[in-house]
Amino acid sequence: MKRKMLHKVMGLILILFVLPLYGCTNSSKKDPISKTKYMLGTICTINVYDEKDETAVDKAFERIKKIEDKMSVNKSGTELDKVAENAGKKYVKVSDDTFYVLKKGKYYSEQSKGVFDITIGPLVKLWGIGTDNAKLPSSQEIESKKELVNYKDLLLDEKNKKVMLAKEGMSLDLGGIAKGYAADEATRILRENGVEHAIVNLGGNVVVLNNNVDGNPWRIGVQDPFESRGDAVGVLNETNKTVVTSGIYERYFKKNGKIYHHILDPFTGYPMDNNLASVTLITSVSINADAMTKNIFHLGVEKGLEYVKNIDNLQAVFITKDKKIYITSGLKGNFKVIDSEYKLMN
Repeated sequence: MKRKMLHKVMGLILILFVLPLYGCTNSSKKDPISKTKYMLGTICTINVYDEKDETAVDKAFERIKKIEDKMSVNKSGTELDKVAENAGKKYVKVSDDTFYVLKKGKYYSEQSKGVFDITIGPLVKLWGIGTDNAKLPSSQEIESKKELVNYKDLLLDEKNKKVMLAKEGMSLDLGGIAKGYAADEATRILRENGVEHAIVNLGGNVVVLNNNVDGNPWRIGVQDPFESRGDAVGVLNETNKTVVTSGIYERYFKKNGKIYHHILDPFTGYPMDNNLASVTLITSVSINADAMTKNIFHLGVEKGLEYVKNIDNLQAVFITKDKKIYITSGLKGNFKVIDSEYKLMN
């Protein structure tokens, strides 16, 4: 029992280090109202800098909890579980929240031509990366699970808010999109309760509300993908933006000296393998950024830069395994490298 409890505590400590780095100017007028909870499989922190009580923060966390209870892959008895239990059998009525995220997820699955695929659940469970059951599956196991991954087999009945997976054994995984939705919703709740200056931080998803209390943009650090959370390679200055990072060193395990990270390729069944270490997207809607990171990561630097260029209100930072940084044109003059080991290439 003690060993199991120690393992849980150590897990929380490690998760604390995978939070994105953010900050405000040193001249902030007061300490924020700050609350932190473990939700959606990560450490979630909300900081409010207005002269408010804790009511708005509590309401924001209540909203995140409702989303988690409906669609988290880390809990049992969710709506996603019901859909999986009835895969290949019948449609399942789901909440407006879940239907909205599934519809968004299918849209971005189509946009990415299956690189981002919310039916990747069988492969995610097989690998178990980020859990105590992480393993290197056999090629036969991978091929078997790949047959159950196809976003086209997610059937949506919009009129009745019902969904169905066409094949028995299929399952959904919204780990690449649900946090973005939760971040957007938490921010909405804060706004509706009169909050004007805040940071919502859900693991790899950060939303900054307006400017900081000094009237300046928030300073947001871009995580060093090779170090513990809190070590930044560069700094952005943003207002009313979401910053979403996905990297190969967030969740991984080693086997025979090789690192296997959590960003799986639905086509190969293995972790994506290119020269990228992380991708950071900057835009206004966190659910959109969340869903796009995997496709852009898959594209690599050159094609990824071209992809981002053609989407309004989207900027990106690419960090390669050889410690080179590439940024989109809209970030020039707004991204500063602060680690001498990294070189800005454009």
